[in-house]
Amino acid sequence: MSEVTREQVLSALAQVKDPELNRNLVELNMVRDLQIEGGRVEVEIALTVRGCPLRYEIKKDVESKLQAIPGVTETVVHLGAMTDEERQQLIEKFRQPRQPKSRIMADDSQTVILAISSGKGGVGKSTVTANLAAALRALGYKVGVLDADIYGFSIPGMLGIEGRKPVAFNKAIVPIPAHGMQVMSMGFFVEADTPLIWRGPMLMGAVEQFLADVLWDDLDFFLIDLPPGTGDVPLSIMQKLPRAQIVVVTTPQPASVTVAQRTGIMARKVQHEVLGVIENMSYLVCSKCGQRHEIFGRGGGRELAEKLGTRLLGQLPIQEELREAADAGKPVALFAPDSQVARAFLELAGRIAELTLPAERVAAASR
Repeated sequence: MSEVTREQVLSALAQVKDPELNRNLVELNMVRDLQIEGGRVEVEIALTVRGCPLRYEIKKDVESKLQAIPGVTETVVHLGAMTDEERQQLIEKFRQPRQPKSRIMADDSQTVILAISSGKGGVGKSTVTANLAAALRALGYKVGVLDADIYGFSIPGMLGIEGRKPVAFNKAIVPIPAHGMQVMSMGFFVEADTPLIWRGPMLMGAVEQFLADVLWDDLDFFLIDLPPGTGDVPLSIMQKLPRAQIVVVTTPQPASVTVAQRTGIMARKVQHEVLGVIENMSYLVCSKCGQRHEIFGRGGGRELAEKLGTRLLGQLPIQEELREAADAGKPVALFAPDSQVARAFLELAGRIAELTLPAERVAAASR
């Protein structure tokens, strides 16, 4: 039996990523006290914070990678924690000096920013945001989601990450991982039943911090779930992110179309491109006969697209699986991948990718 080497062990541990920092354990200098005796490998992993909520997930991944090394017969993994000084060194290593713009906000960033908007509540804007983000991830893209609906945040529940707190590095915030995506929401900082009684300046401060002080990775797509309407938060985000492309969500109903049109007009006034319109709740598919019923009317999404001088990106059906997926905290593309609504989201994600990314990046993601 060949002798297990230190290089083999470190190579295996380099395949384990900290789920929150999205970098491998060797790169983060988290591998400590490595000892190899024959086929026995013992190692300590210094977590960024003591009591890390993902510590058992990391430990399980480390054990799995070590046990896959030829010649390893026994693994012992201890979990420790970095000192304050080590944690500060990590901040300085991976975070550039504080600047008024994050990587997402930089003018030369290659990230496609999609601001998902609606004229009114109740049209399924957050549901569209969460499931479109997951569909883009399923197609192979790196995706981040910002829940900017400060008062009515719902993204954490839809993605099954309620009750978790982001890790804070000094003035930097690490987004929470969910289903392979990076997510940030006001819902991570307040109790679910606690109302936020904030006015404009506090709202703007929170939004700016989420954009500038969160350690977003290099992303292909950054989706922002805007509050409904044309108030302070949507306007502020559009001003701070001039590259953002606006996606307007509506239902087929005339009342929804009329109100949603105001969002598109506001976007145009601040010189933003309206990428297109998504018509949600377009039709109901009968679970027994499979027949299609347009219970909210028809043609609203196409009419809105024509009024705004843009395209209809897609039509999404009403289906029970979508509600069940949201209740389970799991995107429908994962919860019910064979459902009609899951296929509709994947088709929508594919079209958006083709419209916004160079052909070589689309091809690279599909490989």
